[in-house]
Amino acid sequence: MLKIIAIALTLLSGCSLGSGNLQSKRSLDLESRRIRRIAVLPPETSSAAEQAQSQQNNPPEMLAKQLYSAMASSPSWQIVAESEVKQVEQMKPSTTDAARLRQIGEMVFADAVMVGRVQRFRERVGDDWGVKSPASVAFVLDLIDVRRGDVIWSARFDETQKPLSENIFGLGDISQRGVRWLSAEQLMMDGVKKAVGQLHQILARSASS
Repeated sequence: MLKIIAIALTLLSGCSLGSGNLQSKRSLDLESRRIRRIAVLPPETSSAAEQAQSQQNNPPEMLAKQLYSAMASSPSWQIVAESEVKQVEQMKPSTTDAARLRQIGEMVFADAVMVGRVQRFRERVGDDWGVKSPASVAFVLDLIDVRRGDVIWSARFDETQKPLSENIFGLGDISQRGVRWLSAEQLMMDGVKKAVGQLHQILARSASS
């Protein structure tokens, strides 16, 4: 799947958006794709052990849930219900990764599917007001057009939290985070909100045009 997505990304605009801990790329014709209904796909679990783990502190499952929560609370687009996606997921289409993603999207009548990949999830050692080791999180999000099968938007969040004295570029986060040290889950949620907010602005423009 990673190879397929890497190839598809060659179709994206070479312009990188955002700065600091969030970078993104999008297809030059994203706004004309008319993306209205989106399905957030959960991570695959192929064994009973993995399924049991997903009920606990499992970073891929956490990312999917945070994505769904952030996207479902945003106006101007329709997010496929988690229960509907899970029902289709249980059918386990026996196809290649790329075809499987498109098939799931088609079965829930989505224009696009969102998939996330956790690259790093390291919990802080300490508490809100002091740490020996800060939280560190990195993840990638890909929005895939169901009709064409290509990646039309991709974002990467990568941050190891630093004290403000070492990161003057983090001043913009103070109003939302405060000056406390975040847990890895909180840091991930911050990145998800930034990425979803950026995508929402793009798709909201296309909806009003």
